[in-house]
Amino acid sequence: MPKIAVLQMTSGIDPEENFRTITQAASDAYHNGAKILFIPEMALLLDRNRNRAKQWVESDSPDQMAARMASSAQFLEIDIALGSMPVSARDGRWANRSMYFSASHNRVETYDKMHMFDVKLANGESWQESAAYEPGRDVITIEETPVGRLGLTVCYDVRFPALFEALGKRWCDVIAVPAAFTQPTGEAHWHVLLRARAIEASAFVIAAAQVGKHADGRETYGHSLVVDPWGEVLLDMGGDAPGLGFCDIDLSRIAEVRAQVPSLANRREMPN
Repeated sequence: MPKIAVLQMTSGIDPEENFRTITQAASDAYHNGAKILFIPEMALLLDRNRNRAKQWVESDSPDQMAARMASSAQFLEIDIALGSMPVSARDGRWANRSMYFSASHNRVETYDKMHMFDVKLANGESWQESAAYEPGRDVITIEETPVGRLGLTVCYDVRFPALFEALGKRWCDVIAVPAAFTQPTGEAHWHVLLRARAIEASAFVIAAAQVGKHADGRETYGHSLVVDPWGEVLLDMGGDAPGLGFCDIDLSRIAEVRAQVPSLANRREMPN
């Protein structure tokens, strides 16, 4: 029964400070027996001022930071599931890229967020992620992790069942949903969406989240969650403060749930 750690963060506009927070959490997680540390979306740089963020994103810094993160995973002997960070992509746009760093080998697995957060909320908040970011194109799973087959998603992806159906077809044991959810959307939808996705995929969902008031002026919902395949919330870190949480992942629970409600096996293709 592997133990995992979940880092709830209030990331800011200083990547070095954010990196120090992550590496300290990785060390604490290792010393508490965790096999993987799950980290939120935009953990290394959370800055809605794109002109300011551009200086970092379009330099060599993201590649250097990824190399340092890989070294930390191997030195600290713990896998690190970095929720995401911004990196340069095609045609002058960026990618919101999730990365998985293994403690046992040098290969880094990556996933680019598919669904762009283009919304206009009733409270006046407006976000246009597609203005700067290019959507990802590939469904990504990691076959061998301490928690079995791991599917990667990022934040707004949770609203799109087709992606989770694709991960379900690959029989993922765990799906990561790192996030920086807004307060109003979090209060309305966070728990119900994550529980639904866990139930649909008959898999654990691990959602490390940003929380609180950030240096760039935004406010995020928090409530980092671990949900089991039956939809039961095993860990809820609340919406008040950053911190490090732990949860044991009983992988035998997956087979128990799938035996009772074999929805993955019973699924039929829908006609066009």
